[in-house]
Amino acid sequence: MIWRWVIFFSVFVTPGIARGAVVSGKVVLRDSRIAAVSKGNYSGVVISLAPLDHPADPEPRRARMLQKDKTFIPHVLAISTGSTVDLPNADPIFHSAFSSYSGQIFDVGLYPPGTNRAVRFTRPGVVRVFCNIHPTMSAIIVVLNTPFFDTTPKDGTFHINVPAGDYEMKVFHERATEATLRHLSRRLTVSESGLQIPDIEISEAGYLAIPHKNKYGKDYPPGSGEEAIYPGEHQ
Repeated sequence: MIWRWVIFFSVFVTPGIARGAVVSGKVVLRDSRIAAVSKGNYSGVVISLAPLDHPADPEPRRARMLQKDKTFIPHVLAISTGSTVDLPNADPIFHSAFSSYSGQIFDVGLYPPGTNRAVRFTRPGVVRVFCNIHPTMSAIIVVLNTPFFDTTPKDGTFHINVPAGDYEMKVFHERATEATLRHLSRRLTVSESGLQIPDIEISEAGYLAIPHKNKYGKDYPPGSGEEAIYPGEHQ
């Protein structure tokens, strides 16, 4: 596939980020079984740019993934390697966040309402996060070895401030196959004027949702997550 890159001459500047070129575009999701997607919700896609002509120099930061209404917020969180993610519990019940496969394995244990646990992510990868009590709770932390990335809001747009240079663009979407994501990877050259990328279309065809186990590798017991208070761990 040949992409025709369109250079634009107005530079978008994000507060707190050094002035530079901007890579921008839009993601469009196709072939989805998700009702929200069919209504035009293209959120949660991570676009990242890794420099090819100078060191990436990830910028570790502190981020937050809130647990509220038995939901991880945001559902998809992108961070640089070395960053720490807080997992505060804003529900009136206990939670027990963990990741047992893919990316960085962690288990913060059972903790009560109004408290927090934090995890530092030291290597790049896709971390799939669950709650050991509530089987419907899931989230993804995308750990990147670059400071240049963005996560799409509902309209699918992205804007990434970068120095001019050569980059490898990668795309992550949780409901796309690995083959689809590999096909979307591109090398591109960004001038000081920036770069406008044609719409990136991502097909969800071929995606299969696989039920997850609890942190002990077992099925969740019937009725999991309906109790109001959890006095201890459940196996």
